[in-house]
Amino acid sequence: MTRAAIVGASGYAGAELIRILHTHPQIELGVIAAGSNAGASLASVHPQFSGVPELASLVFATTEPASLADCDLIFMALPHGESAALVAKLPLDVSIVDLGADFRLEDPYAWQQYYGGTHAGQWTYGLPEIHGNRARIAGDNRIANPGCYATAIQLALAPLLADQLAQPDDIVVVAASGTSGAGRAAKVNLLGSEVMGSMSTYKVGGTHQHTPEIEQSLSGVAGQPVQINFTPMLAPMSRGILATISVKSTASDVQLREALTQYYTGEPFVSVLPAGQLPVTSSTYGSNAAHIQVAKDERMARATVIVAIDNLVKGAAGQAVQNANIMLGLHEASGLSAIGVAP
Repeated sequence: MTRAAIVGASGYAGAELIRILHTHPQIELGVIAAGSNAGASLASVHPQFSGVPELASLVFATTEPASLADCDLIFMALPHGESAALVAKLPLDVSIVDLGADFRLEDPYAWQQYYGGTHAGQWTYGLPEIHGNRARIAGDNRIANPGCYATAIQLALAPLLADQLAQPDDIVVVAASGTSGAGRAAKVNLLGSEVMGSMSTYKVGGTHQHTPEIEQSLSGVAGQPVQINFTPMLAPMSRGILATISVKSTASDVQLREALTQYYTGEPFVSVLPAGQLPVTSSTYGSNAAHIQVAKDERMARATVIVAIDNLVKGAAGQAVQNANIMLGLHEASGLSAIGVAP
């Protein structure tokens, strides 16, 4: 049995990791660590665990190497820019999945432009469904978990770019996320009275931090530079991402669907929906699933790809466990479900 620690366990992604690992058949929950919540009980911070005595009484440890010493695997769910300093103090043989952005980018300039601070380097990128990634994940013990928007957008585009069915420099993305994607810190724009009954854009004009990550990964898939115009939106819901991507394409609707279907054949968590059925975020809530649909606008010679995921599961904690399973040689779907909680 692999003993796992969660650093940043007081956040939303940390809570999802706890929920998933509690029933994982081969990874047991060891240490839960937090910053300002160190010393508090798990149930006092995450009341959803109150009915599970063995979880409710757990106490958050301090975020320091000594607290993590007896763990084989560490999930890091820290704010961007905070993982690298802790990683530098940990043994090289401990397995780590970092849910933050610290090790996603290859280009130091892109890191400086979008995040600031010192570039920590690049780890193996953990989006298993991108062809070729699984072998790299299985052969490493340091995995950079993708961002939530980045996961949804790449899953939508990778098959078309791999088959050269989409123009790589004419990609327009509009994606809406639930408020949990912004983390648990108190912010005025995330107050219920600000969000309920309203939608808003943010980080427009190519400024969202997932932009270079998406372009970096998809350029590798396409074998040539990929550029996206990405507009994120905040939706009045707690979780979920719905991304709508428009690409220039001369392929037919049949060709586009066939490319998606073949690319994801055998994938346990990615479903290309039947023709005419559109993805909805509620169908993926609580699951590690991604639902995808494509439609061709012949009049404009453009294709629209729509994808729905749960930003906290496939977009964060579930994908982190999926990566850990692959890294440890376990069944990839262990502890995970493709069935959402609906309504």
